[in-house]
Amino acid sequence: MELVLIRHGLPVREEKTDGSSADPPLSAEGRDQAEAVGRWLADERFDALYASPLRRARETAAPLASLQRLEVVVEPGVIELDHASEAYVPLEQLKREDPAAWRAKLGEEGYEGVDLPAFRRTVVASLEGIVRRHGGGRVAVVCHGGVVNAWASHLLGLSDPLFFEPAYTSVNRFLAASSGERSIRSLNETGHLRPFVG
Repeated sequence: MELVLIRHGLPVREEKTDGSSADPPLSAEGRDQAEAVGRWLADERFDALYASPLRRARETAAPLASLQRLEVVVEPGVIELDHASEAYVPLEQLKREDPAAWRAKLGEEGYEGVDLPAFRRTVVASLEGIVRRHGGGRVAVVCHGGVVNAWASHLLGLSDPLFFEPAYTSVNRFLAASSGERSIRSLNETGHLRPFVG
């Protein structure tokens, strides 16, 4: 089967002060990206469409769901590793504005103290469950950069679970054979984003 992981579109910056977790919506650019990736994939037939519980992933999945006439199934196991944080600042923005804070967030101790091996185990178990439910099909999962990294690094046997930077709404394709083999077909497809570059 083909497992297609799509990173969500660009969200707005959100910083809470009431103790609740940040769960920002897509920005205007992020909504455009979501529409673009939906159109990019419109001619491919998907058997199911899953999304992280976070708003930015569900909003990114909506255009593809509409075009494919599919229900978006929320999959808790593909939630981002920083989902409990009171602030969401896009990493690219943080890197530009405060390189020291960006380095601290991605420091040697893990992502802000997150247990990265446990995070990867959760992602792998969740995605393997989806693979089992949809043998021989094609499934899209709208998730997060950390999730894409965790799955790809698992398949590659890398110790670093955060080894590359998937673009917003990038398409990442994986093959999962019934015999147990898992392989990477592509990473970081961004052809649909050309109108938004520079």
